[in-house]
Amino acid sequence: MSLGTRLFTWLNGEVVGADAYGNRYYRAKGGAKRTDGKERRWVIYNGEPEGSKVPPEWHAWLHHTAKEPPKEGAKAPSWQKEHVPNLTGTPQAYRPPGHVAMGGRRAAATGDYEPWRPG
Repeated sequence: MSLGTRLFTWLNGEVVGADAYGNRYYRAKGGAKRTDGKERRWVIYNGEPEGSKVPPEWHAWLHHTAKEPPKEGAKAPSWQKEHVPNLTGTPQAYRPPGHVAMGGRRAAATGDYEPWRPG
């Protein structure tokens, strides 16, 4: 968080809640509105700012899809998987079989593949 963001949040922000990842969510004090008439809402990330760190329920609130912020301790539906931030570029990123980092050997072709040969 930059010094400007910290100062703006301290002067104008009202804490609404936090998520399991330590991100804190704010709204403008006194119900101040943006130029489009909607309430100003923002997030202060815990660590590196990365949009995929915001869980779906908080994303809905930030983007005015949900009127009220998520309730603390609310349970997700049984069918919903736990939120995972985008891991691209990290050691935990998905690498399919045959990827260079996974040994570089892919399964043999099944016989229905014929490589293109310039003729």
